[in-house]
Amino acid sequence: MNIDMRAYWVWLQTGLGIQGRTGDILSCFANPKEMYEAGPVEWRLSGALTSRQIQRLQSCSPEQAEPVIRQCEKNGWKLISPDSEDYPPLLFKLNNFPAVLYTWGELSCLKDKMAVAVVGTRSASRYSIDVAGRLSASLARAGTVVVSGGALGIDSAAHTGALFAGGKTVAVLGCGLGANYLMGNFPMRSEIARNGAVISEYPPDTQAVGPNFPIRNRLISGLSYGTVVIEAGERSGSLITAGYALEQGRDIFAVPGDIINSAYTGTNKLIRDGAKPVFSAADILEEYAFRYPGMVDIDLLERTLEEAPGATKGIQCAKRSSAPKPEKQPSVRAPKNFSPHQTEKKAVPQQSKRALPEGTAENTKLVYSAFSAEPMHIDDIVRASKLEPAKVFTALTELEIYGFIALTSGKRYVLM
Repeated sequence: MNIDMRAYWVWLQTGLGIQGRTGDILSCFANPKEMYEAGPVEWRLSGALTSRQIQRLQSCSPEQAEPVIRQCEKNGWKLISPDSEDYPPLLFKLNNFPAVLYTWGELSCLKDKMAVAVVGTRSASRYSIDVAGRLSASLARAGTVVVSGGALGIDSAAHTGALFAGGKTVAVLGCGLGANYLMGNFPMRSEIARNGAVISEYPPDTQAVGPNFPIRNRLISGLSYGTVVIEAGERSGSLITAGYALEQGRDIFAVPGDIINSAYTGTNKLIRDGAKPVFSAADILEEYAFRYPGMVDIDLLERTLEEAPGATKGIQCAKRSSAPKPEKQPSVRAPKNFSPHQTEKKAVPQQSKRALPEGTAENTKLVYSAFSAEPMHIDDIVRASKLEPAKVFTALTELEIYGFIALTSGKRYVLM
């Protein structure tokens, strides 16, 4: 029977479990097919596997991985293994690198590119959300791939900032690609897949459970030359990512925070212990400009975050705020029975439409041009744009992610 080589890699990862010492094993066997054919006696003699791993490898087979491969093919997901040219080379420096990366999008976006991880708390303040978006947009404009975890808060701001700038970004999930995880973020993940990749080392149907996320953090730092931490408490999961970065010999950066606010205790301690403080993307990329010439264009960097635009509207943030609000934008108390999908926004005049980012898809431009100053129902947008409903929905999703429009009650959209 002719077995797909990818099935052997899935078999190996299933048997080893997440964080198995893949490097040790592949130093004893050329590939998982050779290992499978060698059998349990050779596995034990190699000294690279535990008794439990040997038992698990014996209890499964490459043939059992075929349904997983078919599921991936059906959904347009790729299985990237260490023998693939798209496998990120930085991961080989981890002894427990994944035998399989399930990928939605193009992981080749990391090839010969500078990658920087931007991480922080899920319950971030508006200030930190804004910093993450601006910083990530600035990094992306200089040619950097922004890596994060696809979660709420800082992660979402990092991905959205990179997308807004027309750059590439990679989201590393702590669950399978087919899991019912943060479905409110699904449009963002779809956009990431079109402009980078959403990846996971977990099989597609693996649901999101707590222990998975700290484990996946080693991949966020492992894919990146440096890790930037924005707003992290003393026990934040972002500090786990920073710890992995330190173990992997990668650089650690941190954005300074309010010293009397416990939400920033972890970030400030990183700086105290040697992490480089960050005030702009230049503080990060100047560390690599001479070490890796040609990978980033440092001349494109804004010198301050105030000069670096980045769309972060609509991203969930904590109710608290560590930064004073501008006088012209007083806070507004939410009405009773408030729903994020029922927020009434005042439409801006048509002549005040903002310019779309360079590289925006033609369908998205067409849909945006159809907007008037008044709220528009999705059916009216379809008629005005003369596009198929599916294409209109894709364009609306992109515009909403970038903060150019907002969904209000009655399936009506308004300009922002």
